[in-house]
Amino acid sequence: MRVAIVTESFPPDLNGVAHCALRTAEHLARRGHQPLVVAPAVPSAPPPGGDPCPVVRVPSLPLPRYPQVRVALPGRRTAAAIAAHRADIVHLASPFVLGVRGMAAAGRLRVPAVAVYQTDLAGYARSYLPVGEAAAWRRIRAVHAAAARTLAPSTASVRELERQGVPRVHLWPRGVDPVRFRPEHRDPELRRTLAPRSELIVGYVGRLAPEKQVGLLAGVCALPGVRVVVVGGGPSAPGLRAALPGAVFLGPRTGHELARIFASLDVFAHTGPFETFCQTVQEAMASGVPVIAPAAGGPLDLVAHGRTGLLVPPGDAEALADAVRLLQRAPALRARYGAAGRADVAARTWEAVGDQLLDHYAQVLGARTAVAA
Repeated sequence: MRVAIVTESFPPDLNGVAHCALRTAEHLARRGHQPLVVAPAVPSAPPPGGDPCPVVRVPSLPLPRYPQVRVALPGRRTAAAIAAHRADIVHLASPFVLGVRGMAAAGRLRVPAVAVYQTDLAGYARSYLPVGEAAAWRRIRAVHAAAARTLAPSTASVRELERQGVPRVHLWPRGVDPVRFRPEHRDPELRRTLAPRSELIVGYVGRLAPEKQVGLLAGVCALPGVRVVVVGGGPSAPGLRAALPGAVFLGPRTGHELARIFASLDVFAHTGPFETFCQTVQEAMASGVPVIAPAAGGPLDLVAHGRTGLLVPPGDAEALADAVRLLQRAPALRARYGAAGRADVAARTWEAVGDQLLDHYAQVLGARTAVAA
């Protein structure tokens, strides 16, 4: 199968869309298919030979107020790449700008498209673009309505898309690497560096941006015997350094280094209430770390309240601090939650999720063949 993956982001970008697109391309190549990636260009080109398939880079500009996000410029390169690849199916990863052109090209070429909803694009528009949330949803509906199938990562996302009038929505979750992220990477020396007085280490991993509401951790920073560790980068980083006194900011981390940090935490705390899935929650669970997360969006599918972690009301800093305080006093409970979380996600590998995606492709192509016959 020849698959054109048109994605709004791809490595070396560090975000969920880029990571999922990379994992998708890797899985397709492993299974003997022929993927092609079309993605926005980045300021410094990644070294050649590191990608699992050919990558076509489209000229782009940084998003205003969030330069880490690149927005593709208009042009014919996307359509030309899809046509030259002779794609059997077009995979649109979080389509909004480049994905819209990918959808248009797929329509002209009479190639079915699968649209993957992964980012709260309406929230992005509200925070970063001079358009309103309603306008963003109109664009989302238009591009997803043209797709043969929309894949959403959580039951909350499925419900919201259906509520907004998006047709043909199916559930497709995200995978995790339980070999990379595992409790055995816990590092006593790293823990001594981060918490020299043996404090409880509470970690956040993710973008540092307004919609993530990382400032809610200020109350946790004030708890005696607690050290907050923040991993990631973004436009909110300077303000958060002032808002979270005593917190350790490690910047963006990847690979084994990130896995070592995850496993060395005592508690993982996520603060953003607008997650369509929340991959970092799943990575913390694979690392055997108990999770505290908002009772909204993707975490509702991932965190079993009172069994693998704690769900708190979105935006409630006091409830978040109370949850940390509870786990601080109960090491046995932390261990039980961590073990249960690890058991829950152990089978959610990228291979299993990738095979589910291939099933979606097969169903779309099968339906197209049946209609043609």
